[in-house]
Amino acid sequence: MRIKVIMSHKFSLDLNGYFSDMKLPELDQIQLEELDKGRMLPIMEEFYTIQGEGHHTGKPAYFIRIGGCDVGCHWCDVKESWDASIHPLKSVDKVVEHAAAQTAKTVVITGGEPMTFNLNYITQQLKKRGISVHIETSGAHNFSGTFDWVCLSPKKNSPPKSEYYEKADELKVIVYNRHDFEWAKEHALKVSDKCRLFLQPEWSKRDEMMPLIVDFVMENPEWNVSLQSHKYMNIP
Repeated sequence: MRIKVIMSHKFSLDLNGYFSDMKLPELDQIQLEELDKGRMLPIMEEFYTIQGEGHHTGKPAYFIRIGGCDVGCHWCDVKESWDASIHPLKSVDKVVEHAAAQTAKTVVITGGEPMTFNLNYITQQLKKRGISVHIETSGAHNFSGTFDWVCLSPKKNSPPKSEYYEKADELKVIVYNRHDFEWAKEHALKVSDKCRLFLQPEWSKRDEMMPLIVDFVMENPEWNVSLQSHKYMNIP
Protein backbone atom coordinates (compact mmCIF):
# COMPACT_ATOMS: atom_id res chain seq x y z
CA MET A 1 0.00 0.00 0.00
CA ARG A 2 1.38 3.40 -0.96
CA ILE A 3 0.60 6.27 1.42
CA LYS A 4 1.52 9.85 0.71
CA VAL A 5 0.51 12.71 2.99
CA ILE A 6 -0.97 15.46 0.82
CA MET A 7 -2.05 17.81 3.62
CA SER A 8 -3.38 17.49 7.15
CA HIS A 9 -5.46 14.31 7.38
CA LYS A 10 -5.52 13.88 3.60
CA PHE A 11 -4.01 10.82 1.98
CA SER A 12 -3.57 9.29 -1.43
CA LEU A 13 -4.21 5.60 -0.95
CA ASP A 14 -3.62 2.74 -3.30
CA LEU A 15 -5.96 0.24 -1.70
CA ASN A 16 -5.14 -3.01 -3.51
CA GLY A 17 -5.41 -1.06 -6.74
CA TYR A 18 -8.54 0.85 -5.68
CA PHE A 19 -7.29 4.40 -5.83
CA SER A 20 -8.83 7.30 -3.96
CA ASP A 21 -7.76 10.80 -3.05
CA MET A 22 -9.82 11.98 -0.13
CA LYS A 23 -9.74 13.11 3.45
CA LEU A 24 -9.47 10.43 6.09
CA PRO A 25 -9.01 10.63 9.86
CA GLU A 26 -5.47 10.54 11.20
CA LEU A 27 -4.65 6.84 11.31
CA ASP A 28 -1.96 4.74 12.89
CA GLN A 29 -0.15 2.02 10.96
CA ILE A 30 -2.43 -0.77 12.22
CA GLN A 31 -5.54 1.15 11.16
CA LEU A 32 -4.05 1.85 7.75
CA GLU A 33 -3.33 -1.84 7.26
CA GLU A 34 -6.85 -2.76 8.36
CA LEU A 35 -8.31 -0.19 5.97
CA ASP A 36 -6.17 -1.56 3.15
CA LYS A 37 -7.47 -5.08 3.81
CA GLY A 38 -11.06 -3.84 4.11
CA ARG A 39 -11.28 -5.03 7.74
CA MET A 40 -12.09 -1.48 8.83
CA LEU A 41 -14.17 1.01 6.85
CA PRO A 42 -15.43 4.58 7.43
CA ILE A 43 -19.06 3.86 8.27
CA MET A 44 -21.46 6.78 8.17
CA GLU A 45 -24.50 4.81 9.35
CA GLU A 46 -26.15 1.39 9.56
CA PHE A 47 -29.90 0.88 9.70
CA TYR A 48 -32.64 -1.68 9.10
CA THR A 49 -35.38 -0.41 6.80
CA ILE A 50 -37.35 -1.02 3.60
CA GLN A 51 -35.56 -0.69 0.27
CA GLY A 52 -37.22 2.29 -1.35
CA GLU A 53 -35.75 2.27 -4.87
CA GLY A 54 -35.32 0.14 -7.94
CA HIS A 55 -35.96 -3.54 -8.52
CA HIS A 56 -36.11 -4.53 -4.85
CA THR A 57 -38.46 -1.75 -3.75
CA GLY A 58 -40.59 -2.74 -0.78
CA LYS A 59 -38.26 -5.43 0.57
CA PRO A 60 -36.64 -5.21 4.02
CA ALA A 61 -32.86 -4.80 4.08
CA TYR A 62 -30.02 -3.73 6.34
CA PHE A 63 -28.24 -0.72 4.88
CA ILE A 64 -24.55 -0.06 5.42
CA ARG A 65 -23.55 3.43 4.28
CA ILE A 66 -19.82 3.89 3.76
CA GLY A 67 -18.45 7.43 4.00
CA GLY A 68 -16.35 8.95 1.25
CA CYS A 69 -17.24 10.04 -2.27
CA ASP A 70 -15.35 11.97 -4.93
CA VAL A 71 -18.07 11.86 -7.61
CA GLY A 72 -19.76 15.03 -6.33
CA CYS A 73 -23.29 15.05 -7.80
CA HIS A 74 -24.73 18.52 -7.16
CA TRP A 75 -28.18 17.05 -6.41
CA CYS A 76 -26.93 14.36 -4.00
CA ASP A 77 -29.24 14.00 -0.98
CA VAL A 78 -26.52 12.61 1.32
CA LYS A 79 -23.70 15.10 0.83
CA GLU A 80 -22.72 14.54 4.45
CA SER A 81 -21.39 11.18 3.25
CA TRP A 82 -18.75 12.74 0.97
CA ASP A 83 -16.08 13.52 3.56
CA ALA A 84 -14.72 10.21 4.84
CA SER A 85 -12.78 11.98 7.60
CA ILE A 86 -15.92 12.77 9.61
CA HIS A 87 -17.04 9.14 9.72
CA PRO A 88 -15.33 6.78 12.15
CA LEU A 89 -13.43 3.74 11.04
CA LYS A 90 -15.37 0.76 12.32
CA SER A 91 -14.53 -2.91 12.57
CA VAL A 92 -16.16 -4.71 9.67
CA ASP A 93 -16.63 -7.78 11.86
CA LYS A 94 -18.82 -5.71 14.20
CA VAL A 95 -20.83 -4.33 11.28
CA VAL A 96 -21.39 -7.86 9.98
CA GLU A 97 -22.62 -8.92 13.43
CA HIS A 98 -25.16 -6.09 13.38
CA ALA A 99 -26.38 -7.13 9.93
CA ALA A 100 -26.63 -10.81 10.87
CA ALA A 101 -28.83 -9.95 13.86
CA GLN A 102 -31.63 -8.66 11.63
CA THR A 103 -34.62 -10.78 10.61
CA ALA A 104 -34.17 -10.09 6.89
CA LYS A 105 -31.01 -11.54 5.38
CA THR A 106 -30.30 -8.86 2.78
CA VAL A 107 -27.68 -6.14 3.07
CA VAL A 108 -27.40 -3.10 0.82
CA ILE A 109 -23.96 -1.48 0.76
CA THR A 110 -24.23 2.14 -0.31
CA GLY A 111 -22.52 5.50 0.18
CA GLY A 112 -21.01 7.84 -0.58
CA GLU A 113 -19.27 5.79 -3.21
CA PRO A 114 -18.60 2.43 -1.52
CA MET A 115 -16.35 1.13 -4.29
CA THR A 116 -13.76 3.70 -3.23
CA PHE A 117 -12.72 1.06 -0.71
CA ASN A 118 -11.80 -2.61 -0.77
CA LEU A 119 -15.07 -4.51 -0.28
CA ASN A 120 -13.70 -8.04 -0.61
CA TYR A 121 -13.60 -8.74 3.13
CA ILE A 122 -17.00 -7.33 4.10
CA THR A 123 -18.80 -9.19 1.32
CA GLN A 124 -17.02 -12.45 2.13
CA GLN A 125 -18.01 -12.20 5.79
CA LEU A 126 -21.62 -11.30 5.03
CA LYS A 127 -22.00 -14.18 2.62
CA LYS A 128 -20.52 -16.59 5.20
CA ARG A 129 -23.51 -15.60 7.35
CA GLY A 130 -25.94 -16.51 4.55
CA ILE A 131 -26.70 -12.88 3.75
CA SER A 132 -27.57 -11.70 0.26
CA VAL A 133 -25.34 -8.72 -0.53
CA HIS A 134 -26.41 -5.84 -2.78
CA ILE A 135 -24.37 -2.81 -3.86
CA GLU A 136 -25.43 0.64 -5.05
CA THR A 137 -22.58 2.27 -6.96
CA SER A 138 -21.73 4.80 -9.64
CA GLY A 139 -19.07 2.46 -10.97
CA ALA A 140 -16.46 5.21 -10.83
CA HIS A 141 -13.82 3.09 -9.05
CA ASN A 142 -12.38 -0.37 -9.58
CA PHE A 143 -14.75 -3.20 -8.71
CA SER A 144 -14.19 -5.26 -5.56
CA GLY A 145 -16.30 -7.68 -3.57
CA THR A 146 -18.75 -10.49 -4.32
CA PHE A 147 -22.38 -9.45 -4.76
CA ASP A 148 -25.76 -11.01 -5.36
CA TRP A 149 -27.10 -7.79 -6.88
CA VAL A 150 -25.28 -4.87 -8.49
CA CYS A 151 -27.22 -1.64 -8.98
CA LEU A 152 -25.25 0.64 -11.30
CA SER A 153 -26.26 4.29 -11.17
CA PRO A 154 -23.95 6.13 -13.60
CA LYS A 155 -23.04 9.75 -12.97
CA LYS A 156 -21.91 12.28 -15.58
CA ASN A 157 -19.20 13.70 -13.32
CA SER A 158 -17.38 10.37 -13.28
CA PRO A 159 -18.76 7.72 -15.68
CA PRO A 160 -18.54 4.01 -14.86
CA LYS A 161 -15.51 1.90 -15.61
CA SER A 162 -16.19 -0.59 -18.40
CA GLU A 163 -16.08 -3.63 -16.09
CA TYR A 164 -19.37 -2.60 -14.46
CA TYR A 165 -21.61 -2.99 -17.48
CA GLU A 166 -21.41 -6.79 -17.63
CA LYS A 167 -21.78 -7.06 -13.84
CA ALA A 168 -24.83 -4.79 -13.50
CA ASP A 169 -28.11 -6.49 -12.57
CA GLU A 170 -29.85 -3.12 -12.49
CA LEU A 171 -29.22 0.17 -14.26
CA LYS A 172 -30.78 3.08 -12.36
CA VAL A 173 -30.50 6.49 -14.00
CA ILE A 174 -31.45 9.60 -12.04
CA VAL A 175 -33.41 12.06 -14.19
CA TYR A 176 -32.68 15.68 -13.32
CA ASN A 177 -33.34 17.18 -16.76
CA ARG A 178 -34.31 16.19 -20.31
CA HIS A 179 -30.73 15.40 -21.29
CA ASP A 180 -30.69 12.51 -18.81
CA PHE A 181 -32.92 10.46 -21.10
CA GLU A 182 -30.15 10.38 -23.70
CA TRP A 183 -27.65 9.55 -20.97
CA ALA A 184 -29.89 6.65 -19.94
CA LYS A 185 -30.18 5.28 -23.47
CA GLU A 186 -26.41 5.52 -23.94
CA HIS A 187 -25.75 3.33 -20.90
CA ALA A 188 -28.59 0.90 -21.64
CA LEU A 189 -26.72 -0.08 -24.81
CA LYS A 190 -23.70 -1.14 -22.74
CA VAL A 191 -25.30 -3.39 -20.10
CA SER A 192 -26.18 -7.05 -20.58
CA ASP A 193 -29.59 -8.36 -21.61
CA LYS A 194 -30.28 -9.53 -18.04
CA CYS A 195 -29.94 -6.01 -16.63
CA ARG A 196 -33.17 -4.34 -15.47
CA LEU A 197 -33.56 -0.71 -16.54
CA PHE A 198 -34.95 2.02 -14.23
CA LEU A 199 -35.50 5.75 -14.47
CA GLN A 200 -35.85 7.66 -11.20
CA PRO A 201 -36.72 11.34 -10.89
CA GLU A 202 -34.32 13.44 -8.83
CA TRP A 203 -36.34 14.25 -5.72
CA SER A 204 -36.41 18.04 -6.06
CA LYS A 205 -37.42 17.71 -9.74
CA ARG A 206 -39.94 14.91 -9.36
CA ASP A 207 -43.04 16.97 -10.21
CA GLU A 208 -41.38 18.33 -13.33
CA MET A 209 -39.69 15.12 -14.51
CA MET A 210 -42.28 12.48 -13.63
CA PRO A 211 -44.63 13.18 -16.57
CA LEU A 212 -41.65 12.95 -18.94
CA ILE A 213 -40.50 9.70 -17.35
CA VAL A 214 -43.98 8.20 -17.62
CA ASP A 215 -44.17 9.10 -21.31
CA PHE A 216 -40.68 7.74 -21.96
CA VAL A 217 -41.37 4.41 -20.23
CA MET A 218 -44.68 3.98 -22.05
CA GLU A 219 -42.85 4.48 -25.34
CA ASN A 220 -39.87 2.35 -24.27
CA PRO A 221 -41.35 -0.54 -22.26
CA GLU A 222 -37.98 -2.13 -21.54
CA TRP A 223 -37.61 0.65 -18.96
CA ASN A 224 -39.28 0.83 -15.53
CA VAL A 225 -40.10 3.69 -13.17
CA SER A 226 -38.30 3.88 -9.82
CA LEU A 227 -39.49 6.13 -7.03
CA GLN A 228 -37.81 7.03 -3.75
CA SER A 229 -40.72 5.37 -1.99
CA HIS A 230 -38.96 5.43 1.39
CA LYS A 231 -39.33 9.22 1.38
CA TYR A 232 -43.07 8.86 0.92
CA MET A 233 -43.09 6.37 3.81
CA ASN A 234 -40.99 8.70 6.00
CA ILE A 235 -38.40 6.03 6.71
CA PRO A 236 -34.60 6.05 6.20
